[in-house]
Parts: sequence; C-alpha cells; structure tokens
Amino acid sequence: MDTIASLFSFITTPVSWVIVQFHSVYGAIFGPDTGWAWGLSIVSLVILIRICLIPLFVKQIKSTRAMQTLQPEMKKIQERYKNDKQRQSEEMMKLYKETGTNPLSSCLPILAQSPFFFALYHVLNSIATGDTIGVINQSLLQSAQKAHIVGAPLAAKFTDSSSKVEALGASLTDVRVVTAVMIVLMSASQFFTQRQLMTKNVDTTVKTPFMQQQKMLMYVFPVMFAVFGINFPVGVLVYWLTTNVWTMGQQMYVIRNNPTPGSKAQATYLERLHKHVAQHEKVGRRRDRAIVKAIVAKGRDRNEFERKFINGLSKAGLAAQPDGTVIKSESAAAAQAEDGTPTTAVGTPKRQQPKRQSKSQRQHGGAVGPKAAGENEPKTSLTKSGQADDKPSTAAKQGGPKPAGGARSKAQSGQRKGPQRPKSPSKK
Repeated sequence: MDTIASLFSFITTPVSWVIVQFHSVYGAIFGPDTGWAWGLSIVSLVILIRICLIPLFVKQIKSTRAMQTLQPEMKKIQERYKNDKQRQSEEMMKLYKETGTNPLSSCLPILAQSPFFFALYHVLNSIATGDTIGVINQSLLQSAQKAHIVGAPLAAKFTDSSSKVEALGASLTDVRVVTAVMIVLMSASQFFTQRQLMTKNVDTTVKTPFMQQQKMLMYVFPVMFAVFGINFPVGVLVYWLTTNVWTMGQQMYVIRNNPTPGSKAQATYLERLHKHVAQHEKVGRRRDRAIVKAIVAKGRDRNEFERKFINGLSKAGLAAQPDGTVIKSESAAAAQAEDGTPTTAVGTPKRQQPKRQSKSQRQHGGAVGPKAAGENEPKTSLTKSGQADDKPSTAAKQGGPKPAGGARSKAQSGQRKGPQRPKSPSKK
C-alpha cells in the first residue's frame, strides 16, 4: 500500500498545503491540537475536491443518460445473438464505439478522487511514523499526532499494535471501536448510494450489461471498503466517509430533480410535477420546462409514466406545448355550455338521460305536458258489464266526427273492439 501511495507523491505537497490552510482557520477556533481542527480540515478538503469534480459529475450523468437511451438497441442485440455470447459482446462494443458512450463512466468520480485519496493516506501515514511531508513541518507534525477524534488518534489504524497506539496517547480499545464504527458507516453509505441508484433511477424494463455492472458494484464496493478499511488511518476513514455522504446527497438531489426516463424516480417526479401544474396551471422552473419539452418531443415514443402525465394534463383541461409550457385547452375554455349544461373535465357536455314516459304518453306518441289531440273526446263506448271503456273511441283516434246526439255505441257480445270489417251481404 505504501508503494502504491508513493506513486502519488507528486500531489502530496498540494494536499498537505490545503490541509494546513484549513487547519490554521479551524485551529484558531477549536485549538491547534484538537481533533476538531484536524478533522474539519480533512472534511473541508473533501468538500473542496468534490466541488472541483462537479463538471466531471455532470459528464457522468450525461454519459449515464446516453447509456439509458441505448437500452432498446442493446435489448435487440441481446435477442438477436442470445445464443452467441461472443458475438453479442462484439456488437455491444461496436454500439458503444458508434455512439461514443462508455459503460465505465459511473466510475469516473471514484477514479478522479484516487490521487487525492492516496496522497492523503501518504500524508497521514507519515504523521503516524513521525516523518515530515509536504508543507507539514515538525511543529505541525507534533500537533497532528496529539489530535484525537472521539478518542482515536488521527493517524491510528484498526490493525495497529497496542504499543503503537499507546505511543500516540490512546488505548487500543478506543481505536478499534472508533475505526470499526467508521468502517461500517462507510460501507453502509456506499451500499445505500448504489442501491438507491439501482432501485429508483434505472429503467428496469430492459436488462443490459450496464445494469449487471451497476448491480455488481452495489455489492463489490462495500466489501472492498470493509476489507481495506481496517488498514486505513482514522483520518482517511474521515475522508472516505465524508465523500460517501457527499455522493449520497448529490445523487439524491439528481434522482429527485432529474430522474432517468422509465425509472421509478421519474414516475414520482412526474406525479409531483402534475400536481404542481394542475394547481398553478403553469410550469414554474426552467428545469421542469426542459423535461416537459423533452416529453412532448418524444411523441409516440413516450414511456408509460410520460403518457400518464400527458393524459393527466388533458383531464385537467391543460395541454403541454413544444416549448415546455402548458396552456388551457380550447375544450376546457368552454367549461359551461350556453344553457348552463355542466361539462366534464375535458370540456365535453355531459349526456343527459331522457325522462321515462308513462304508458299513456307512449300511446299518444310521447306527448308531454298538454293532452294529446283527441284525448278530450268523451269516452262513450261501454263494456259488456256497462262500465265505460278506458280507451278512447275509434272515431276519436281517427280524428273523425263525434257521434250524433250523444248516442252510445253498444259493443256486441263476442265482437272485437275497434274498427270492424263490413259484413258480407247475407245470402237468402
């Protein structure tokens, strides 16, 4: 490990200089020999490095998005050459080369931090052995050796012997408890960060080698940190735990505000955006407008969550525009008909169910209100028992003249009601 760290000795002077500058500030507040002064100096070094790596992180996000857009093509290659793994790998590499993507882009921030990590390890290891390094002179060296973080010296390791730990002014139990807790936190934060990426910000509908790589890293990195962490000084554990927490927070921000298309994070994001747009009838932030613009531009290529978002806007009487804004749709503008008929969410009038008519109304051709023509005619026909017939007379139905003198027509026994056929003349 010392041989590997010595390869990065060219950067140990800048790293030691940055730590000393932060120590001069925190030492004036907490005291130059305290663990707070040296520990916060290391934390500030991490923050400074991560700020400088933000452009690289943005490039990593863009590269990851490019990998996501290639997943349909990758799926086709897998299905076409599912029985020939070698040809499948060759076609995958050809696709990466043609599109300019790199499946290892997710490792770029870690690779970029490696020189600073090994340089810091080399600085802290020199403090433990009592050697000056970079701009850390003898007085600063003695001050760093006196610094303790929760009872553990800054340069102590989990694997140090009791005599070496006592020389640094601490007990072996305190050092091992502190380093064990920090190793567990470091591994857990790394696992949670990678798991968050896999479960929330990856399109799981397509199985690709990229996803297999991310799944492998989710388990490999925490194990690596746990195995190698026992050989890291306390100061290096502080550095790595801080950078893991920074990465976790940075990734949570990206997943919440710029999720991968087709992921669960995108579904959650579009639900929040739909509620906001439906309430305020506008897209406020520029980042949200850019996402709405991209969804509109996809057209029929939208995924399930994007189609649900567009349909939800339509039901709310809104329409997404190509520039990322939303306007009220024309159908929603006419929310009420001229006669006050209520409309649905999309502006179409509700269908009114016809009233049920009575039997007499159906017999008179559906007349409602005033009585149908001929209904006022006197009901003069009698039944056999002498009761008035409920039905109007045939003359009234046909609109003919009323019977003269009010004479009542008698129904013959066994004769059908209604108009009768004339009898043929009898033959005598």
